[in-house]
Amino acid sequence: MPAQSAIPDAQFQTFEEKSDPAQVAPRLAALRARLAELDIDGFLVPRSDVHQGEYVPDRDARLAYVTGFTGSAGLALVTRDTAALFVDSRYTLQAPGQTDTALVSVHDTTTVNPGEWMAANLPSGSRVGFDPWLHTPRQLAALSEPLNKTGIELVAIANPVDAIWTDRPAAPQGPLEVLGHNRTGKAAAEKLADLRASMDKEGADAVVFTLPESMCWLFNVRGRDIPHNPFVLGFAIVPAEGTPTLFVADNKLTDENRAALGDVAQLVEKSGFEAALSGLAAGGKSVWFDPETAPLQVKSVLSDNGARLIEKRDPVLLPKARKNDAELSGMREAHKIDGIALAKFLAWFDETAPQGGLTEIDIVKMLEAFRREDPTAVDVSFETISGSGPNGAIVHYRVSEKTNRTLAPGELMLLDSGAQYLSGTTDITRTMATGSVTDRQKDHFTRVLKGMIAISRARFPKGTNGAQIDILARQFLWQVGLTYNHGTGHGVGAFLSVHEGPAGISPRYTVPFEPGMVLSNEPGFYLEGQYGIRIENLIVVRESGVAPGYLEFETLTLAPIDRRLIAVDMLEPVERDWLNTYHARVAREIGPHLDASTRAWLDKATAAL
Repeated sequence: MPAQSAIPDAQFQTFEEKSDPAQVAPRLAALRARLAELDIDGFLVPRSDVHQGEYVPDRDARLAYVTGFTGSAGLALVTRDTAALFVDSRYTLQAPGQTDTALVSVHDTTTVNPGEWMAANLPSGSRVGFDPWLHTPRQLAALSEPLNKTGIELVAIANPVDAIWTDRPAAPQGPLEVLGHNRTGKAAAEKLADLRASMDKEGADAVVFTLPESMCWLFNVRGRDIPHNPFVLGFAIVPAEGTPTLFVADNKLTDENRAALGDVAQLVEKSGFEAALSGLAAGGKSVWFDPETAPLQVKSVLSDNGARLIEKRDPVLLPKARKNDAELSGMREAHKIDGIALAKFLAWFDETAPQGGLTEIDIVKMLEAFRREDPTAVDVSFETISGSGPNGAIVHYRVSEKTNRTLAPGELMLLDSGAQYLSGTTDITRTMATGSVTDRQKDHFTRVLKGMIAISRARFPKGTNGAQIDILARQFLWQVGLTYNHGTGHGVGAFLSVHEGPAGISPRYTVPFEPGMVLSNEPGFYLEGQYGIRIENLIVVRESGVAPGYLEFETLTLAPIDRRLIAVDMLEPVERDWLNTYHARVAREIGPHLDASTRAWLDKATAAL
């Protein structure tokens, strides 16, 4: 196993501090000067870009530029004399540390509604600007509702942040790749035929796609425009009859991929999308778009030009979530590759961490290096969460050169990571011991483990959704008055986004499970200032043989769970049997691919309880 001194550099992620609270004051001042020029009282700065994705290119990270906050969800309101930042419960620790709290108040959206806050804190008659390309109709409706009786007006304007951002990064230049049938399992022409059958039922003359992952899946293309997500940024319009149009930057296209796409789509420069929307609406055509994900500007252009609007969920989301046999085969292969890398890493970690001196960045670099040993690894699937001791209690902690902490022997280490392999996408969390473990830590860890096992063992009738089974994961923590403030699971794409709708496991997911859906299973517990615990496997929905009409989960992830943290007497026999069976499978599938030393470690780590 590599020595600690041999830790290589990371290639897929960086650790520079992306936030500087000292920059907040001058940037707020510049933005306020611009608002004065526009005679606007305030401006809304969302985390999103025009595609409403979770991840945005550096060029579109406007919220981070203005406030310093780099989380994946949030909204700021900047007025002539105040600034407020609204984040969800995942970021209530991170956000105050990244912004200037003397100038920006931070609010938790689980208890503070941004629209209601505006209604209570802005003078009547205030005019608040927003960029109609960066908000969806549903988002604007939710913000507007509390303002209806206040005289506060939301006004669509050109984005003033762009006007003050003098060193704004260039647009991403990543290439476009066309996938073969062996990786997609279904030709784009077949997917378009299925889509048109859905359009026919809705009476739609055309569908507009603004989510890159929907466009990429539908046309079997991928790109490198977004960090850690194999997307090409663009839009698509699919007519009921005729050739679809893909709107992507010309510099991403080669003669080869133009030819590969020529049978299914015409290729148009991305800047031509808005004009195409205007032409599409002519003649009162019925146009389908998703009000949850499409920019308000899409709705406005269609409506202003006479289209009949069909406002329904993106029709690709559900078919994309139902992985076909080829996609599932690729996901299983990706998890096997990942399991080999994780076994090597965990063996190295077990040897190295108790010696002391290991930093959070060292740990990230070493895990990435083991993953990069496989030539099909093209990226991580998100920035690794490497939280030692108290940093593990920060749910979405991102280690940087500024926050990098040395792991002390005896502390818990939480590591949430994933990779993008050509065959599929992975996401795994393990919490590891580095020395002696307290009874309280064992109790907390075992309650989290029991919840993870309960989801893994669940069997349920068709029609069941994530909101209905979420309690299975939380029940053992609830029994002693504890919980966690994040979802239990999210959907995962096949060589696409590590976070994918429309199904998941939490009170907000009401879409029924269907065979082929890949989900995370990740209950946790966080003791602020001390440690965090999370255990995550990916699972796939499959038909159950117990009775007609029932479903169950197959576990995809193949990596040991730290037996040293388990209070074995808290496990029921069926839970212990599940874990022993799981560990035996990990040893059987991963062990033959390891050297003798690592295989010996794995045999010990997966020994039956």
